[in-house]
Amino acid sequence: MTTAAVILSDLIAIGILAFGLYFPRHQRRDLLLALIALNVGVLAVASVLIGAEAGVGLGLGLFGVLSIIRLRSDQISQQETAYYFSALALGLMAGIRPDPWWLSPALSALLLAVVFAADHPWVLSRARRQTIVLDSAHLDERALVAELGRLLGARIRRAEVIECDLVRDVTVVDVRYRLPKSPASAPPAVPTFPAAGTFPAAPTFSTAR
Repeated sequence: MTTAAVILSDLIAIGILAFGLYFPRHQRRDLLLALIALNVGVLAVASVLIGAEAGVGLGLGLFGVLSIIRLRSDQISQQETAYYFSALALGLMAGIRPDPWWLSPALSALLLAVVFAADHPWVLSRARRQTIVLDSAHLDERALVAELGRLLGARIRRAEVIECDLVRDVTVVDVRYRLPKSPASAPPAVPTFPAAGTFPAAPTFSTAR
């Protein structure tokens, strides 16, 4: 597989990942540059190392080094971390150019298909997670779950107490819950009018003498 074909296939793959999957679902423009630059950078470095006969072991070592990179300037979610490592894997597979030639494009297509399915909005769409700070200290687990269910209006699947401060009267909880199914929209109310030829009774007045 020629170098131009490798670069073109990798650019198509990262374009699908960044512009076709990530941005429409997460709407974060600033991370697009990180995904594309990481992918193309890993492709370039891996190509140079393989061309210099550095071996696949050095390429895997590069993957291990890059896998510990954390974006300290801004926090990224677990979903965005998955896209981050997917972009890294796409660039590394294209740069190493394993034999046979079709293996790298096939694995890239498989990775894109897995990301597409796993991060699809229809997959576990009602499952949620968030960290909640309550202005009261809860030592009773059942009472805590009941309070969280009342506040969130959802079914609590797991509630893990991170901090319970009896002095400040604060409880920090990591909550996993499931939203209820949205009720069917009720038909709009239809105004009622008196039947034809009928009129409402006229008000009566009385005069005091």
